[in-house]
Amino acid sequence: MIVNPIKVPDGFRRTVEAALTGRDFDVALWLETTEDDAGVTMAQRAIDDAVDLVVVAGGDGTVRVVCAELARTGIPVAVLPAGTGNLLARNLGISLDLDVALTELLGGNERRIDSVLIEGDELSSDRFVVMAGMGLDAAIIADAPDELKKRVGWAAYVVSTLKNLNHPFVRVEIIVDNQTPVRRRARTVVIGNVGTLQANIPLLPDAQPDDGLIDAVVVAPRRISHWPRLVLSLVVKSWREQHVERFTGRQIQVTAATTVRRQLDGDTISDGRVLTASVDPSALVVRIP
Repeated sequence: MIVNPIKVPDGFRRTVEAALTGRDFDVALWLETTEDDAGVTMAQRAIDDAVDLVVVAGGDGTVRVVCAELARTGIPVAVLPAGTGNLLARNLGISLDLDVALTELLGGNERRIDSVLIEGDELSSDRFVVMAGMGLDAAIIADAPDELKKRVGWAAYVVSTLKNLNHPFVRVEIIVDNQTPVRRRARTVVIGNVGTLQANIPLLPDAQPDDGLIDAVVVAPRRISHWPRLVLSLVVKSWREQHVERFTGRQIQVTAATTVRRQLDGDTISDGRVLTASVDPSALVVRIP
């Protein structure tokens, strides 16, 4: 068990231990993340101990760090939703109810999914499993108050979105699989291994976690008045919207003309100009219902 103690509710350990005992996991090693270590040391301990299963409970950032360490180890990971976004859990069809999720995962199946290698200026080589982004989406994440997230959950991101609707454009160059670069003006560019956001909004409707591909979307509404049509185009797949453009490949590099905000799986990272994402097919074993 790798747990972010700030994210889990009261009685969490008691509930989980009862479920583990019921599934013959009689010996569980409990490891808590810290402010200085979001899960690297804990995941390495699990690898060194050759555990049968890693159960991770925390925010999207905790899940990303643990999954990055477990990639290519063959050790299965079960994601218990405990954060604000829970995007990997949502995209794997895992219930957001703790008791239901425990039943689904401990008695579930194993599935190999892709991991995504990420590089960029002022950024150490890393991995993500959900989404990376530049521009508006990173600003939304950075500007969502922690206290509001605790009170209203993912709706805090709606408040932050409204605050950032006029986020400035940036000129970007996008290269997919070493093809001819394309240049666009964008408010945000998101690269995804999966495609569904909170409220089941399909930002990248064709993205699948196990298809050996990654997807990108360029969002570029010119005025605030364009946002309603753009949101509708995200919800209704058949709706064509000129301010949304998507790309698919095995490697996607995005270079911005100026320094912008960036994020990995819901955590802000250092500002910069470049993100290069490369898929690592079937690198991670996950438990699914």
